[in-house]
Amino acid sequence: MANAGEEVISNKQVIFRDYVSGFPKESDLFISSSTTKLKLPEGSNGVLVKNLYLSCDPYLRIRMRKIDDPNNLFQSFIPGSPLRGYGVAKILESGHPDFKEGDLVWGTTGWEEYSLITDPQQLFKINHTDVPLSYYTGILGMPGMTAYAGFYEVCSPKKGEYVFISAASGAVGQLVGQFAKLTGCYVVGSAGSKEKVDLLKNRFGFDEAFNYKEEHDLNAALKRYFPQGIDIYFENVGGKMLDAVILNMRVHGRIAVCGMVSQYNLQEPEGVHNLMHIVYKRVRIEGFAVFDYYHLYSKFLDLVLPQIKKGKITYVEDIAQGLESAPAALVGLFSGQNVGKQVVAIAPE
Repeated sequence: MANAGEEVISNKQVIFRDYVSGFPKESDLFISSSTTKLKLPEGSNGVLVKNLYLSCDPYLRIRMRKIDDPNNLFQSFIPGSPLRGYGVAKILESGHPDFKEGDLVWGTTGWEEYSLITDPQQLFKINHTDVPLSYYTGILGMPGMTAYAGFYEVCSPKKGEYVFISAASGAVGQLVGQFAKLTGCYVVGSAGSKEKVDLLKNRFGFDEAFNYKEEHDLNAALKRYFPQGIDIYFENVGGKMLDAVILNMRVHGRIAVCGMVSQYNLQEPEGVHNLMHIVYKRVRIEGFAVFDYYHLYSKFLDLVLPQIKKGKITYVEDIAQGLESAPAALVGLFSGQNVGKQVVAIAPE
């Protein structure tokens, strides 16, 4: 980039105020502007990027609390510093041999207009630009890989099995359901509004769906939709839903634990009371982390890209415009305000 070293520009950022208890609020984050040089430090093997899209993901809530356990998958955000999460960016300058100026990438970046990424080996180069770039925050990025790894690698599905997905209209759940239908499974999802239930049945092709907020007895609801029981449960919620699902699992059922969003804002996590049924029914419950499966990314693209282009897999995004909208977009995840994958668009492609 010509004369980039001489250029000092404003860099708008989303700053994390301090550790959060209970539900996060917009006031836990604030917009600030600093200045940055559009030039890599001398000798750096990192990359300087312009961020285009940011991904709002539930796991970011976990990082808003103080985490003292060194074995925890997640690190706490640093109060007074920008949030960090998945995004799509354009490389302005590179000190790394795998990347060059103009490359489009997805991976972990800062919640800001421009970021210096010191470990670019964690970035994925975007080679397919005949789909929306925003898809690399979702269906073709971390959430897509999460759905793929959890369903195919953890659950080992078979044609004709009975599949249940909680938080099914979210970034991951909507894809798991479509993967299950492509496999020939019977699929039911739960969501938190009539609009989302309609989306599951009419857009994503789920066999059935229900609004969990309207169900006074989750066990009875699951028995209604799964009279023969559940073979595969893709777990996004935890708490009372997990307790009810365990009662309704079939012998040798599998539960892939992706997340437990109902627990993220609680001071004390809810207990699960039906665990003996895991023994009775020989149920396997396995938690997983998506980054353990990133080595399968090219295999994942080979499966998903053709299905997107044929219209066999569809995807719904909820795109908020501008970095100023990021705090509300992120906080809105935890009250179910988004419909589909929540994305923040920062800059034109």
